[in-house]
Amino acid sequence: MKKTQIIDRSQDERFMREALALAAEGATQGEVPVGAVLVQDGVVIGRGFNCPITRHDPSAHAEMVAIRAAAAAQQNYRLPGSTLYVTLEPCSMCAGLIVHSRIARVVYGTQEPKAGVVISRGQFFSQDFLNHRVLVEGGVLAQECGDLLKTFFKARRENAASSAS
Repeated sequence: MKKTQIIDRSQDERFMREALALAAEGATQGEVPVGAVLVQDGVVIGRGFNCPITRHDPSAHAEMVAIRAAAAAQQNYRLPGSTLYVTLEPCSMCAGLIVHSRIARVVYGTQEPKAGVVISRGQFFSQDFLNHRVLVEGGVLAQECGDLLKTFFKARRENAASSAS
């Protein structure tokens, strides 16, 4: 019998704020500010922020870091019944990992118009060939998530301009 996940939308903002704090931490290290937390039964089991630059690892997206941490903590490569909160719409690499991990639900903040595959550049999770279905909720604290990214990239452009002069 398949376990039904009960969605408690009142928790979405709380966990998204945790993801935002992680994103801000990544920004202090010069990483693109994206944060993620993975929650199971109301408990955070994995956390992460983007760190491909500092780890010299192109796969070290926030989702990847959080899922790896959760899988290690749970000693299981499958994370059924869990919800992933991420500040930015997942890319194709992360979407594939979400399916393979059997994550039940993804809650994201702002859209990623260049590489997001939940809604922006495609609808990956609704593809017929997938053997696992993921529930998706977008736009949770979208303004805050988007503002963090805009502020980061604006500062990066200003620093580049001042360095060039």
